[in-house]
Amino acid sequence: MNQTDPTYPRSRAVVGFALLALGLVIAAIAGLTLGGGAVASALEDPGPVVRWGLPLIRGAMDLSMAISIGSLGMAVFATSDKSWQLRKLQLLAGFSAMVWTIAGILNILFTYLSVTGLGVSGSSQFGNGLWMFTTQIALGQSLGQNLVIAALVATWSFAVEKLKTTIFVFALAVASIIPIANTGHAAGTIGHSMAVNALGLHLIAVSIWVGGLVALLVVRSADAESNQKLITRYSTLALLAYAVVAISGISSATVRLTTWNSVFSNYGLLVVLKSATLILLGALGAWYRMRLIVATRLNDKRPFWIMVLLELGLMGVAMGLATALARTAPPVVSINLANPTPAQILTGEKLPPELTAARWVTEFKPDLVWLVVCCLGIGLYLAGVMRMRRRGDAWPIVRTLSWVTGLLLLAWITSGSMNVYEQYLFSVHMISHMMLTMAVPLFLVPGAPVTLISRAVVKRNDDSMGVREWALWAVHTPYARFISNPIFAAINFAASLAVFYFTPLFGLATKNHLGHEWMIVHFLITGYLFVQALVGVDPGPKTMPHAIKLMLLIGTLTFHAFFGLALMQGSGLLLADWFGAMGRTWGQLPLADQQTGGAIAWGIGELPAAALTLIVSIQWSRSDARDAKRLDRASDSGGNQDIEAYNQMLSQLAARRERAQQRHDS
Repeated sequence: MNQTDPTYPRSRAVVGFALLALGLVIAAIAGLTLGGGAVASALEDPGPVVRWGLPLIRGAMDLSMAISIGSLGMAVFATSDKSWQLRKLQLLAGFSAMVWTIAGILNILFTYLSVTGLGVSGSSQFGNGLWMFTTQIALGQSLGQNLVIAALVATWSFAVEKLKTTIFVFALAVASIIPIANTGHAAGTIGHSMAVNALGLHLIAVSIWVGGLVALLVVRSADAESNQKLITRYSTLALLAYAVVAISGISSATVRLTTWNSVFSNYGLLVVLKSATLILLGALGAWYRMRLIVATRLNDKRPFWIMVLLELGLMGVAMGLATALARTAPPVVSINLANPTPAQILTGEKLPPELTAARWVTEFKPDLVWLVVCCLGIGLYLAGVMRMRRRGDAWPIVRTLSWVTGLLLLAWITSGSMNVYEQYLFSVHMISHMMLTMAVPLFLVPGAPVTLISRAVVKRNDDSMGVREWALWAVHTPYARFISNPIFAAINFAASLAVFYFTPLFGLATKNHLGHEWMIVHFLITGYLFVQALVGVDPGPKTMPHAIKLMLLIGTLTFHAFFGLALMQGSGLLLADWFGAMGRTWGQLPLADQQTGGAIAWGIGELPAAALTLIVSIQWSRSDARDAKRLDRASDSGGNQDIEAYNQMLSQLAARRERAQQRHDS
């Protein structure tokens, strides 16, 4: 890979930026006019400068954030270490993050002016109010967190040089989406969790899609072979991003557009226009992507520039409509909150009906993040298996069935009846927790995903890192070796119970949506590391003797049993202001339900524990059999010299004992 930037005209890159920004501005102004997002407020109107300036500033912030995230994504997935493309994308991300930081500061200021209706002032009262908004009000805190991350991304994008450090900057940039997802229309309303998840996924996918195309435009060179690689790799990212954009967009629309009449509201019309733009972009990408790769191979530049510039213009239109949507009032859903129930006060939603045997199967509350994760996990795994079979390599069907079963189980836990009732019943929460940490990993680990990736994904030879290279690097880092060590994994698995349930973490995970998502991730990873340490076949640290593995398993499950007994015998209610104040008129009393949860923690681990014990025992037996066969082969290859030496040693010992006995008798 060339270490210097080949001479190539950059004027068209400027045209691409201009089309993207122009499309955003025009579409935003048109959308604000159509949807009424810039109409003067009847009370405390901040003035036309704020009404029109705020959405345009937010659009600039979203665009620069997308370019920063997308360019970092392209850097870690498509470029080679120490190449000029990597450095150029790092600089692009840094400059974009600088614009993102400036726009973020203005966004906080204009949002404060819009919320309060005040004018800009140099007084201490104005400054104190702005500081209070940023540090103590939820909306201001979210915008402030995004601003801090933007500044860090700008700093570190200029500072890092290597590919393996760039991925951490990319992860930080993606994390900036989390606080922004909490500031959407649906915050604090019915469907809040779906809306937050949909918006978060939407923003991440759009950023990789749009920002990746800008990055592709910037690092295009005169080398046709290099261009072809970059376009092919971007196409993979764009395809996945487009699928997530479509799924999250539909999910987000269903939260707000609940009736046909709402589709014809101003908000609904903007949604329709944005959807049509995204459909057109998808059709355009499907039509030209392969032709573009062929044209690039032949070094035909005209098709590339025509299609990329057209796509950038349409992307700008889509982002402009999204900016207008963020300022347009959605259709009002008629909800009677004159006499809210305790459940509505605590959760924002009505108390579900009594949990019956049938409702374990029929109730459904989708968690979009985990549905997407499970669908992608199954789809990509099956694609890897089919690729291996097409080239004549075998992959055990048992591993495939185990992996698919584990992800289907995870989808049901996170989107089925347990997701409906775990906020109201501690016992259901405990079932969900125990299945996440014990049952799901028991199916996922035997699927050996890292082994499949290493075999199915083609190895790169240009010092860049794709899925295969990143996966193998991740499992061999010192940190990965430490947390996957059987002793640490066992301690982490056992201690997580006490740390989680007897600290404020339990309240955070129960009352806060992001805390709940963190809980799922934590217990899933904790259980996966524990099971992987015991019975995993994927690459990892040096394995321990099977006897020690059984001792760790027994000790860990004993701790689980003591934890369950503590809950069963406890007389104090965990989160009394939540489970005790829910106002349930059905089911067990809260304390009795908590004690049932303790019995579940004690008893539900029996089947996974038995399965793990059986697997470890079988592996132990097979290991001994392999060792015996290995020793037999070594003995045969050496002409049984080891047996003869052993027999000779026994003869010498017998002769020595006989001489000693003779001396004793004499």
